Amino acid sequence: MAEVIGIDLGTTYSCLAYINGQQPVVIPNLEGNNTTPSVVSFTADGLPLVGLPALRQAITNPENTVYSVKRLIGKKYNSPEMAQLRGKFPYRMTEAPNGDILIEAGGRVYSPQEISALILGYLKKCAENYLGTEVSEAVITVPAYFDDHQRQATKDAAAICGLKVLRIINEPTAASLAYGFDTRKNGRLAVYDLGGGTFDITVLEIQDGIFHVLSTSGDTFLGGDDFDNRLLSWLLDEFKKEHGIDLSRDRFALQRIKEAAERAKRELSFTPETEINLPFICNTDRGSLHIQKRINRSFLENLTADLVERTLLICEQALKDANLDISRIDEVILVGGQTRMPLVRQMVTDYFKKQPVARINPDEIVAMGAALQANIIKGQGQGLVLLLDVTPFSLGIETEKGTFQKIIERNTTIPAQKTMAFTTVENNQRRVKIQVLQGESPVAADNKLLATFDLVGIDPAPAGVPQIDVSFEIDADGILRVSARDTTTGREQKIEVKPAAGLLPEELQEIIERRQKEVKSRNEEGLL
Repeated sequence: MAEVIGIDLGTTYSCLAYINGQQPVVIPNLEGNNTTPSVVSFTADGLPLVGLPALRQAITNPENTVYSVKRLIGKKYNSPEMAQLRGKFPYRMTEAPNGDILIEAGGRVYSPQEISALILGYLKKCAENYLGTEVSEAVITVPAYFDDHQRQATKDAAAICGLKVLRIINEPTAASLAYGFDTRKNGRLAVYDLGGGTFDITVLEIQDGIFHVLSTSGDTFLGGDDFDNRLLSWLLDEFKKEHGIDLSRDRFALQRIKEAAERAKRELSFTPETEINLPFICNTDRGSLHIQKRINRSFLENLTADLVERTLLICEQALKDANLDISRIDEVILVGGQTRMPLVRQMVTDYFKKQPVARINPDEIVAMGAALQANIIKGQGQGLVLLLDVTPFSLGIETEKGTFQKIIERNTTIPAQKTMAFTTVENNQRRVKIQVLQGESPVAADNKLLATFDLVGIDPAPAGVPQIDVSFEIDADGILRVSARDTTTGREQKIEVKPAAGLLPEELQEIIERRQKEVKSRNEEGLL
């Protein structure tokens, strides 16, 4: 029987696991490591390298080495978040016809979904090599604050590499599953998840095998990359002050400085001081120039303390949404590699007034929880485990005068269904346009448009007389279905909400077929 696996598709590192007997076990990659760099590099002949081999190419082949793609998936090229990131990556990005992001690398243009599919395909190969059997199904984790577009894009990436997604599960929820399975303890948890690109906080209650998420909040553009970029920007600024040269325009220099900044950040988690030494960073008519800086932990902490403070403000909102104060939290779990930073641990300890659980590996627990969820879905888990997750955003429709009427509030337990009655605003109105939105602003235009459809054939009547019931239904996978029904005539229009952006079904199928041909060709040539 084919195995089913759990995958933590991370911004900087990814991890996968399966259930051996009844225990979650991390699957090592082909190099024997438990985590894999989420990096793809293309050689001169266009052959993709994934993981550690790709990471080794980052300095010598920066324009064709793609990393942090999770920050791009499901995002628009001209979004405010992308405006902050442009210039921080050595590889090139362009705008797709539908406004999405495209990545130029290896002599071709790729969607973020295709790059993510290469990472997932490598993880699939690692699992099949380790288990000695075919792997075709997986539970994949995403940040709790990923929206519908980002979740669908992740599913598309899995489809491209031949993986059927049994469930998309939130990363903090997966971590809590692994923790609860290990401890068998009841209580209220706060899962603080600060990874490479995203931050989530989830508050949940475990009671006799029932995992009930009470609230979740987060920021999909707040993570370890931002800590790296603070140090990167400081080094670029210092060099420009000293020498009048802007190294951000030099892709090779930029990649060297980025790697040095990340390495220094990691070292300062274990040592009070480190040196950044980059000889021959650029050549001028005055000779070669170098970067040599000694920095200490307190300097880095001062440079990044506001980023940690931002996470605590989000924690405050999550506790408020859960109607809990800090004293009612029994355990705090730290997830994500950035939580190894002493400043993060200290500020989280001070905020929650208790030491976080220390025995959990923050890089592996999410994948282990995903494997447990996969086992439960396949009906192979022992004991009663019921997961009650929530929707991270409010969902509703645009009403008269451009306001947003919420129908399902954020942090509502899913599956969920709710109906709300509306009416017409004009005499003898025969048609109503339903615009489905996601967000928290009372102004419709400030929220994300998910879908638009029309209910037609309403009987002529004065404004305000017809009753139109609009129903929202979210299933356990987070898929939203919306219907509108005229109670007088019984006419009804339904729609399964799918992202207005991302890959069209025909585009996805074309990519899948092209990838299958490429894999077959490389297998025949002995390249895979």
